[in-house]
Amino acid sequence: MNAQQKRGALDGVTVLDLTRLLPGAFASQMLADMGAEVIKIEDPRGGDYNRSWEPKAKTESGSFLLLNRNKKSVTLNLKTPEGHAAFVKLAKSADILIEGFRPGVVARLGLDYKTLKALNPGLIYCSLSGYGQDGPLRLAPGHDINYLGTAGALQLFGKAGEGPIVPGLSIADVGGGSLMASTGILAALYSRTVTGEGQYIDISMTDGSVAWLALHGADQLFGGIEPRGGERPWIGQAPCYNIYECGDGRHVALGALELHFWERFCDLAELPGDLRTHYPEGDEAARQRAAVAAIFLTRTRDEWAAAGEATDIPLTAVNDMGEAFEHPQLVHREMLLHVDHPVEGRIPQLGFPIKLRGTPCEIRMPPPQLGEHNEEVLGRNGYSGAEISAMKAAGVI
Repeated sequence: MNAQQKRGALDGVTVLDLTRLLPGAFASQMLADMGAEVIKIEDPRGGDYNRSWEPKAKTESGSFLLLNRNKKSVTLNLKTPEGHAAFVKLAKSADILIEGFRPGVVARLGLDYKTLKALNPGLIYCSLSGYGQDGPLRLAPGHDINYLGTAGALQLFGKAGEGPIVPGLSIADVGGGSLMASTGILAALYSRTVTGEGQYIDISMTDGSVAWLALHGADQLFGGIEPRGGERPWIGQAPCYNIYECGDGRHVALGALELHFWERFCDLAELPGDLRTHYPEGDEAARQRAAVAAIFLTRTRDEWAAAGEATDIPLTAVNDMGEAFEHPQLVHREMLLHVDHPVEGRIPQLGFPIKLRGTPCEIRMPPPQLGEHNEEVLGRNGYSGAEISAMKAAGVI
């Protein structure tokens, strides 16, 4: 945390975050990093489920600590009249509300957009769910692989003839959910400066995953070809765009999509002329891929990566995370930071993916302890110390 904090792009913006787990937490952390005051509303009986997940630092979940910096934690039991009333009071002065319940839950709590809009016409209300607020699957349970499967995206991962695999990143959660939510919120925030009105945002992680098919969806929509992992050029079939094992058991990524890069690689690898077709198909592709794979086994990963750098070819080492966090490029870009936490000590934080030069993101405070900001937030909204103590004794906060 900097002693002299710069102005954030979203200074003065207040966000109420009713979400749990990854998608909402990532979205609200991006807003918090940009300067918004994000008030994380948690159940007093344990808070965000993510707090208990392994692995832990000392007492707090590592993934919680990576997803909740720059936020304040207020505990409220929304099923009690007192907790409901307190939340409504906070919502009256908030700019943004994010919720991640199944459709219908906030209406049953009496905290839906229609109800809160009547009290705060400028409120931007974002609902983040798996399938969206309407349609036949609106109430269906799901997680990342369910949304990717429904979207037709899961089949893009895997090897030819082996079927889909579980992707290593939460693509639907973050790409289809968090990023779509934060983008929609920022657009609505700008629109409000023109109209003076807030609006409702309906984000479906499945919809977001479908939108990510802009490249590979062309195969199906324009070519009548179903793109499957290992069977199409850019998802594992093409030798020029693939991952290869090296002589030391490590791997490299070859991304020679453009012809000039492929020609340089062919020269570097001394491929014979009959194996230099840029995008071979069928048996020719299999033969070429086997030949390239055999060549990569003749050197170590780092030797190949160095050769790629020397010849200006997109041929890079496949790093493990430990290597990535220490990589000179990522160190230079400050993609691993640290912050002091009152309980956990000095903890790592992933850096800011958006570099705003005029209003830079920064870590203003560490991830909050459960209910850490009850007195501060409730106090400035009209609750006395005695009332806050009574609410705590009654299990409201």
